Amino acid sequence: MPETADHRIPQANLQQSYTERVQPAGDTTPRISLIIPAYNEAQLLPRLLDSVDAARAAYGGAVEVIVADNASTDATPEIARQRGCRVVAIAKRAIAAARNGGAAAARGEIVAFTDADGQIHPRTFHVLDAAVASGRIVAGATGGRFERWSPGLVATFVLFAPLALATGFDVGVVYTRRADFEAIGGYDESLLYAEDVAFLLALRRHGKSTGRRLARPWGARTIVSTRKFDRWGDWHFFTRMPAVGWRLLRDRSSAADFAREYWYRPDR
Repeated sequence: MPETADHRIPQANLQQSYTERVQPAGDTTPRISLIIPAYNEAQLLPRLLDSVDAARAAYGGAVEVIVADNASTDATPEIARQRGCRVVAIAKRAIAAARNGGAAAARGEIVAFTDADGQIHPRTFHVLDAAVASGRIVAGATGGRFERWSPGLVATFVLFAPLALATGFDVGVVYTRRADFEAIGGYDESLLYAEDVAFLLALRRHGKSTGRRLARPWGARTIVSTRKFDRWGDWHFFTRMPAVGWRLLRDRSSAADFAREYWYRPDR
């Protein structure tokens, strides 16, 4: 989503190493825990982990990577272990449950979450560190850009950009302090979708009580997978979603069926 002056972290802060200000020499406790919820992601997980390796090398600080395996039936957990990730098995098939399960195993001061089908920016950990170390930020997301473009994807981007600008809610790597994550109770596991929006909304309310805000760090946009567009069509937010919205307004009980079809399909 687009960058805005209201949600940026000053570039100068990125030059301040947390190791000089926060973490004692010789302390191997991870500063950041990156949590990756994954269901049958054997095909795309290696691509993400390649980008994570590049970001860890650029950062230089201690980062642990946790794959929250959400009942995969393919080689996802084996690939994650081979790549040096910690693997946590989560039986409940819900993205919120996978994220919470990964966070429960995290040891870092900062917990960050990213989807298994994307690719993170090399400066991701730098900007998350700087955002949290500023003391002014409760949480946020790095933003993202599609891995490919088409007229339909451009139109979708334009459709959602004003929402990101107005609210500070965005895609990409979502981050917060582990203490703040625990203070709001993590992700709402009763939600099969939009749990990420509810999570940031809860953190925004929590941050107001301590004078902190949501922020989009500057210069580390995630490359966002377009596989839902590959399946449903590049224009599906315009051709299919209005009918889905109307159906949900008339019959709220159909929300679970829609979520399972769109986000939890078993044929992956």
